[in-house]
Amino acid sequence: MFQEMLENVRKRHPLIHNITNYVTVNDCANILLACGGSPIMSDDTGEVEEITSACGGLTINTGTLNQRTIPAMLAAGKKANELGHPVVLDPVGAGASALRTNTAFDLLSKVGFAVIRGNISEVKTLARYGGATQGVDAGAADCVTKENLEQSVAFIKAFAAQTGSVVAVTGAIDIAADSKSAYVIFNGHPMMSSITGTGCMLSAMTAAYVTANPEKVLEAAAAAVCAMGVCGEIAYERLGPMDGSASYRNYILDAVYRLDGKTLERRAKYNIL
Repeated sequence: MFQEMLENVRKRHPLIHNITNYVTVNDCANILLACGGSPIMSDDTGEVEEITSACGGLTINTGTLNQRTIPAMLAAGKKANELGHPVVLDPVGAGASALRTNTAFDLLSKVGFAVIRGNISEVKTLARYGGATQGVDAGAADCVTKENLEQSVAFIKAFAAQTGSVVAVTGAIDIAADSKSAYVIFNGHPMMSSITGTGCMLSAMTAAYVTANPEKVLEAAAAAVCAMGVCGEIAYERLGPMDGSASYRNYILDAVYRLDGKTLERRAKYNIL
């Protein structure tokens, strides 16, 4: 199944509009190209409706919010909804400041999201469940573990039911769920947390997967999460004795570019609950 999701991205080359943060904007563009999609970056209110109309999907990332981009996010999101284009929300740092948190709530109230992709603390904040966000990272007290997995899956399914979105929570254990089913994913490597942007890249890639597989949003989101984790593993296996985090970042991009459906199916590690 994940093979089909990946191959549809390669075949359909979805054009994805990204309103994302300037720390990782280049990485998001490159990950889209690597996975088989195509990126366009636009965050000016003067053109976002026109740009998103020409695209297949939209990613909204709150990583470097400012008063200029917030109206652009709302305008693009509403236009994408009007056109039936899938929208992915990455609520970076929700809970870290009032601006980020209130903007995320405003987006949720005014835009319909196909997928919400964040860490567990960000998602708990959006669910008004008291997430312990630490900057843009999840708080240790919130992290999904084998011990709290059942409870975490139930919470994520409930939030998916509340929002009508697929919710993808990433960390040491990843969960992608709608209101009825959850993919619990065990791919990835701890070194992925040592470089900036893996989450932002995953959100952009998720938009490509969902846009290329519009009838299977949950499966497409789970496939994207698995693909990113598998590529994190492959990149780590490639590291030599003189390689560090900069090489690792590039090797992840290489792995996404080279990944094929059969390798994804073979290496994907997940349960469905």
